[in-house]
Amino acid sequence: MPTFELVPLQQAKNQAELTGKRGGIILEYLAYIDRVEPGKAGKLSITNGESSAAIKRRLGTAAKHAGKTLMVKRVGDDIYFWPEVRRRGRPRKGS
Repeated sequence: MPTFELVPLQQAKNQAELTGKRGGIILEYLAYIDRVEPGKAGKLSITNGESSAAIKRRLGTAAKHAGKTLMVKRVGDDIYFWPEVRRRGRPRKGS
């Protein structure tokens, strides 16, 4: 007899979409994004065999799955990322 369990819808969607090798990598990047607290930034260092474009792409894909918006900047061999703060209301006039 199977066991029944209720899980959040977002968790079920993530598990259904993130399978295979690529899914495992995206889950790893989701963990990086979840560890970044408000007011802090994450830093990933580029290692041999990886490109900065691949890391940026993985961060973007993971953020999209998490429903978050990230700012990603490369400085040398390091990639910094932090949650983007969305401002509400009307934009300020330029000076």
